Amino acid sequence: MNRIAATVIVVLIASSMFAGTRSVDENDLWSMEQAYWQYVQVNDLEHYRTLWNADFLGWPSVSPAPLRKAQITDWITAHTSKGETLKSFELEKLVMQVKDNYATTTYRMHATWVDKSGAGQPATTRIIHTWQRQPDGTWQIISGMSAPTNAEGR
Repeated sequence: MNRIAATVIVVLIASSMFAGTRSVDENDLWSMEQAYWQYVQVNDLEHYRTLWNADFLGWPSVSPAPLRKAQITDWITAHTSKGETLKSFELEKLVMQVKDNYATTTYRMHATWVDKSGAGQPATTRIIHTWQRQPDGTWQIISGMSAPTNAEGR
């Protein structure tokens, strides 16, 4: 086998190995985004907080200013203190990018919060999270932002 053919084979093998790792990371991250909303739905604030890096800085749509990790559950308790619960949610996966120890997830979250009587309106929110791989290999959210969708639901 000549050198060019050998080089091509090595590049193809390395590319497929990298793609496999990225796919595993993407699957793990998507599972964590799903867990995020499951924790919200059952009001499990303890596990919800574990998803967030100590140095988190983000700007949720429900806040007039950027927030740190210490305030990350405030929006949930604002709902639950009024007797509201997350009745249902569905995540519409958009684009995901993994680069070394950082990843970005983007999606639309379709949800219905209901009050004690069971009344509620569905709403859709655009969400972007930046995740950072920790030294132990786990991922945590280091930054994020959300916004309501436009009139077309986009």
